[in-house]
Amino acid sequence: MKLTWLGHSSFKLEESTGTTIVTDPYFEANVGYAMPEVSADIVTVSHSHGDHSAIKLVKGNPTVINRVGAYEIGGVHILSRRTFHDNVKGAKRGENLVFKYRMDGVDLCHMGDIGEDCNAILVESLMPVNVLMIPIGGTYTVDAAEAKEYVDKIMPDFVIPMHYKTKDCDMDIDKLSEFLNLFDDENIIEVEGSSVEFDRADFDGENTRVLVLEKPQA
Repeated sequence: MKLTWLGHSSFKLEESTGTTIVTDPYFEANVGYAMPEVSADIVTVSHSHGDHSAIKLVKGNPTVINRVGAYEIGGVHILSRRTFHDNVKGAKRGENLVFKYRMDGVDLCHMGDIGEDCNAILVESLMPVNVLMIPIGGTYTVDAAEAKEYVDKIMPDFVIPMHYKTKDCDMDIDKLSEFLNLFDDENIIEVEGSSVEFDRADFDGENTRVLVLEKPQA
């Protein structure tokens, strides 16, 4: 399966059968830069804030999943779980959906704007995870240290940081370096470009590697 970072918390996930998912599309006004043109069969939305719910920007008349449940669309299995956007049970910023996808035998997890503290019940409900997409910027989500706790407990083969400050991002969130400083250099992989392809053979279960993708131009 192929994964492409579209910026912020948005990714394009493509199964070999052709089924395509876009996660958390965003409006330029909310992030500071424009989302690339993209089409999909499915759009998953973690919550209704403008930097995660720009459904109308995704072409192809996609099926929208923005509720808790288990789904099978185009041969792809999708599970969504209710969590909180903050560490006070949603009192500040409401609820958040965490999505688990199974594509070409690969287990992927998108944490949306997770803000609640890491807890065993949530972690156990998500495992196993091969590829974890997690926010690291703090302010509105977990910060780098809190994200690292999730990584250590979930133990994915690869973690892809998202929802962090880039040079053209207007949001008051932390930069990528805060998160990378928590990992050994040999476990950080800087990818040339915004896409990466995964195969079951890529997963040895020995340690977690951080994949840093380049943000594509809109």
